[in-house]
Amino acid sequence: MTEAEDHSTSPGRHTNGEVVTESSPAEDVFDDTYKEKEGPKPPRQIVWKNVVLMSLLHIGALYGLIIIPSASMLTLAWSVLCFLLSALGVTAGAHRLWSHRSYKASLPLRIFLATANSMAFQNDIYEWARDHRVHHKYSETDADPHNAVRGFFFSHIGWLLVRKHPDVIEKGRKLELTDLKADKVVMFQRKYYKPSVLLMCFIIPMFVPWYFWGETLWVAYFVPALLRYTLVLNATWLVNSAAHMWGNRPYDQNINPRENKFVTFSAIGEGFHNYHHTFPYDYATSEFGCKLNLTTCFIDFMCYLGLAKDCKRVSQELVMARAQRTGDGSHRSG
Repeated sequence: MTEAEDHSTSPGRHTNGEVVTESSPAEDVFDDTYKEKEGPKPPRQIVWKNVVLMSLLHIGALYGLIIIPSASMLTLAWSVLCFLLSALGVTAGAHRLWSHRSYKASLPLRIFLATANSMAFQNDIYEWARDHRVHHKYSETDADPHNAVRGFFFSHIGWLLVRKHPDVIEKGRKLELTDLKADKVVMFQRKYYKPSVLLMCFIIPMFVPWYFWGETLWVAYFVPALLRYTLVLNATWLVNSAAHMWGNRPYDQNINPRENKFVTFSAIGEGFHNYHHTFPYDYATSEFGCKLNLTTCFIDFMCYLGLAKDCKRVSQELVMARAQRTGDGSHRSG
């Protein structure tokens, strides 16, 4: 059975501890009919503006790391909180909710996640979800925005420093994205993305420690704003790079994505990547629930509060069957 065939098997919806059969969307199903074009690859076009900006960002973050001893404990605690909030805007928001539609969120939760996503500053939700669906559908091919076959540097940050491969643009335009266009929260964030990023990613993380407990603006800018932002970026990028290169493959040894504990920790639950690419519709991205998975804990808590519902889940029987059929033999349950 191919990955696409396995994905078409009905997943389950987790509601009050029960699993309900349900069909899954097809936008994130791997398309094994896609063939890369023969002949020489198109020339790599460097986007020098991005090279300069990313270089300056990482230099600023390195300076922020150096001056951490100058920051108060409240400022460091605030930096950690901003890291978690912005990470959730990517993992629980752009990724699990809007890219994969693995659960449903109420309007207040969608507004919160969109706001947190602006704090993460990784492209607006619409663009992020579109590119991520292309990544799943054409993983490790020319149509994959951060094709890991092109090496660690490219899949980590290099893909943002060059023009997209023409196939990435072509396949992205052909995706069905009506669900994103119909979501008023997504489209509002897209319309006002630049001012929302300025406010959420830079001004608020810097303003709060300066105004409420007298931190210097210098430290407040370089630690909770710049350093925190850079750490969230790299934690997300490790899912595209490290989690596609290092680790075991207990569910499908025929694909590149791996289970990587370091990425699981740094990206608050997104490192169970072999599982995720095998079962992309599972809201937990893992068979282990909340274990090492802060994002899943957050979604479960939102369900408890009545702000989220209809969490799609893969049955244990399907997981075991898939692991036995295509896994590398490293699968351990629990």
